[in-house]
Amino acid sequence: MAAPVGDAPGGTRARPARGSRRRPSRARWWVVLGFLSPFVIGFAVFVLYPVSATLYYSLTDFQAGSYRPVQFVGLRNYRALFSQSDTFWVAVRNTVWMVVVMVPLRTGWAMLTAWVIIRVKRGRAVYRTLFFLPSMVPVVAAALSFIVLLNPVGPLNRLLDLVGVTGPGWFADPAWSKPSLVLMALWASGNVMVIFSAAMLDVPRELYEAAELDGANALQKFRSITLPAISPVIFFALLTGMIYTFQYFTEAFVASSSANATSSSNDLIGYPGNSLLFYSTELYRQGFSYFKTGYASAMAWLLFLVIFAATVVFIRASRRFVHHAGGGR
Repeated sequence: MAAPVGDAPGGTRARPARGSRRRPSRARWWVVLGFLSPFVIGFAVFVLYPVSATLYYSLTDFQAGSYRPVQFVGLRNYRALFSQSDTFWVAVRNTVWMVVVMVPLRTGWAMLTAWVIIRVKRGRAVYRTLFFLPSMVPVVAAALSFIVLLNPVGPLNRLLDLVGVTGPGWFADPAWSKPSLVLMALWASGNVMVIFSAAMLDVPRELYEAAELDGANALQKFRSITLPAISPVIFFALLTGMIYTFQYFTEAFVASSSANATSSSNDLIGYPGNSLLFYSTELYRQGFSYFKTGYASAMAWLLFLVIFAATVVFIRASRRFVHHAGGGR
């Protein structure tokens, strides 16, 4: 009987030649580097170099556009932030006010609108779209629209006059300028509302049915079931809102510049009465109006350290109220 194909005489299977075994292909290092080069170059040019440069500038007296030699001054710029600048503390207070007031209000408003919308039986998609559309409006266009709407002689104050209420000055009044920005933030909270809607719809219906059998009303179900289930989303909204508000710039800059177009460019920032002077707008003024690059770089690094520290504290504190799907915290 003939031996099977591939078997050597005597019933043993023949081994393939040593050189015929295929080895797994290994890409050369320069091929891998070639594919990574767009990211590596972009990261080095647009992230690593600017960050390193600002750290160096914060320790010098460098001024953009100046031809005089740059001198190393150590921590003098950082000391000047706390001891020589009155506007610095005004900007800090305004920024903290926005973080403490606007972030919780915006998160709570988005959560409330999401809760109301998911309870609508008919036309839920239409209402969700209407609430989401304002968040798609460009920030500058939204700020200009609110400046027109909240003008002291604008449409809103005219409507208030019809019912016998004297409207405030809004962006022209230091007492109402920041609340006006909060109103604009609430109007454009649709992106956060969509996230809350998705989280609420993901809560198991069995939990609500069990609560109904126990006689729980809508408010009790929201407090005992919905809030713990969506606590990771609440944490995400508060954290990202805090980081964004610490760097609050565009809306305040546009509102200050457009509310009083007769003043000089430096006086516009923070108008009226420095009530809209935030940390980022003060940083912009020091760096690009007064060309104090070293001082502005120190402000930027101090802002980074504050945001980093606040984020770490917030993450650690979140262990007390964030409930995960597995039942832990």
